[in-house]
Amino acid sequence: MLDDFMTRATLAGVGVAFAAAPLGCFVVWRRMAFFGDATAHAAILGVALSLALNISVFAGAMAVALIMALVVTFLAGRGYAMDTLLGVLSHSALAFGLVAVSFLSGIRIDLMAYLFGDILAVSRSDLIVIWGGAALVVALVVWRWAALLTSTLSEELAYASGLDPKREQLILTVSLAITVAVAIKVVGVLLIAAMLIIPAAAARGFARTPEAMAVIATAIGTISAVAGLQGAYLLDTPAGPSIVCVAAILFAGLNLIGWRNRKGT
Repeated sequence: MLDDFMTRATLAGVGVAFAAAPLGCFVVWRRMAFFGDATAHAAILGVALSLALNISVFAGAMAVALIMALVVTFLAGRGYAMDTLLGVLSHSALAFGLVAVSFLSGIRIDLMAYLFGDILAVSRSDLIVIWGGAALVVALVVWRWAALLTSTLSEELAYASGLDPKREQLILTVSLAITVAVAIKVVGVLLIAAMLIIPAAAARGFARTPEAMAVIATAIGTISAVAGLQGAYLLDTPAGPSIVCVAAILFAGLNLIGWRNRKGT
């Protein structure tokens, strides 16, 4: 079954949806959209370093994405406005990554594949990495779900409940770095933030509980991956952007339905 490239691509897309959707709910709740974008942009520098050092692209991308996330977390609130800090670090990391790639002599690299994804070229070993990373992210989110929710609602409430909000932020940061690393092959660094945010944002208007929002977001992400791949196959369009386009269409359609329901009541 895994000999078929479309089957491998579909499994990869679903794996990324399972990791990105529940994590994306916290990104939306905490208004961390630019934080996720900055972490994703840093991954291209990790790709360049991993190729230069002849190590796993997954390991390099995750390490640099994690360093970026930790630096942003450390500098936030120390005289730097968060949006300004994210803008500087995000675009700087992407620029340094692109420049670093240009110095890799003797190494053939399809830069577009890392920027916009190359899901159709996913191998069996890539599937193991993607699903292993997705399982780790889901396990972390499920394990710390109540604590993450409490810290998201209020830091004071978290302290009163005996929780450390900084530790929960670190867990969220690590999960985000893992998700970026596993998604880079599927949708690329420029579209990872979209897969984190759009399914969660689309689910927000239909969920009555945080758990329901995570489940609905996962379903939307999965549908986007499967339908986007089918659309790319039939229309001969880029697979990664096609997945994001389907997610955007679902977001618009679901919001229109929600608006009409609210207007009708």
